[in-house]
Amino acid sequence: MRITIAGSGIAGLAAAVSLHAAGFRDVTVFEAEPGLRPHGLGLNILPNAVRELDELGLLDAVRQRAIRTRELAMYNPHGTLVWREDRGLAAGYRWPQLSVSRARLVTALAEETRRRLGDGAVVTDARLVGLDRTPGRTRAVFTSRDGATRTVGTDLLIGADGIRSAVRAALYPGEGPPPTNGMTMYRGTVWGRPFLTGESMAVLGDDRRRLVLYPIDRDETTHRVLINWVAAFPDERSEARSATDAAEKREVILRQLGDWAPPGVDLAALIEETPDIQRYPMIDRDPLPRWTFGSVTLLGDAAHAMYPAGSNGATQAVIDARVLAWHLARHCDTGTALRAYEEERRPQMTELQRSNRSLGPERVLTMAHRRAPGGFGDVRDVFGEEELAEISRGYAVTGKFDQDWVNTRPSLSAGGAR
Repeated sequence: MRITIAGSGIAGLAAAVSLHAAGFRDVTVFEAEPGLRPHGLGLNILPNAVRELDELGLLDAVRQRAIRTRELAMYNPHGTLVWREDRGLAAGYRWPQLSVSRARLVTALAEETRRRLGDGAVVTDARLVGLDRTPGRTRAVFTSRDGATRTVGTDLLIGADGIRSAVRAALYPGEGPPPTNGMTMYRGTVWGRPFLTGESMAVLGDDRRRLVLYPIDRDETTHRVLINWVAAFPDERSEARSATDAAEKREVILRQLGDWAPPGVDLAALIEETPDIQRYPMIDRDPLPRWTFGSVTLLGDAAHAMYPAGSNGATQAVIDARVLAWHLARHCDTGTALRAYEEERRPQMTELQRSNRSLGPERVLTMAHRRAPGGFGDVRDVFGEEELAEISRGYAVTGKFDQDWVNTRPSLSAGGAR
């Protein structure tokens, strides 16, 4: 069985490794960029996906340069605690929650893909420009930057090429660009002193704005941590939309959040010391009624891109990859396997996409601001005794990363070459 994957990000490479582990050997990943240059800032991998990396033999490689996230703490802009919960091992999971550089995770997946499937398993400078779907067989057309064209016949094409997926566009040609919610995100990483436990994710917010901070690496010599931060707010002023260099971006961020007080962090210094600040709109994709067309299916952001709330982007891409490989190994017929994969994953991801449009568990900050816009002394004056815990539990169940499920469900490891 020949399997072709479009996209060499987390989703595509996790799919390649998962397929090999399930017994498939003829797997090739095609990447549009001319070289495999992992990029991106920080991300979180929840315990349900860390379990999958462990079962693939990748946990040691990933956690060598990662932070085991110990807690999630949410605050109002004044730095008053709204909600705190243990995470990962501290919460009783058998696997940690990891905060890590996206580049490190992609590198570990790419190295494992090549180790298992050979150096030729990842083909760069190959942009998908066309699909010819016939029953039981698909022909994918790729072009390089010098105009050379390559047509690949395949038994299965997996679209794992991100939020602006060329595979998805071929299946849904009238969909258009990803919609935005009017929020703009500014992101960066900077070395600084540890804050809170030194392994904490802190989220601050009101009803419109958010600030997220967490460490993704540690320097044992200097005792400093690499802090990944994200600031999100509506761009309401023309000068904010035109900000291009780092100084202009810093000015916009500090005008919006300069008086906020994340515990243990000098926010103004953090922003000023960040060498490179990225800016882009907050976008997602509308849920799809269908992921699979014949021998073509979607995976990761290509299938269900969602707003970055609740640490579910990379997490769910890894789960997709494992579930798809498991069904392909379990079913003799590819069509049956793809239907089973979609029936298991698509309804759940649709619900999660919709939850993230209300900012998932972070909506407690919106609620806190609306109920007590001037702040509060005791959170019990704002929320009922079990209200916050129920919001957190409900979101974990929606994303299937609640402790009972992650610790006890059957393994997705599968064997049997085809």
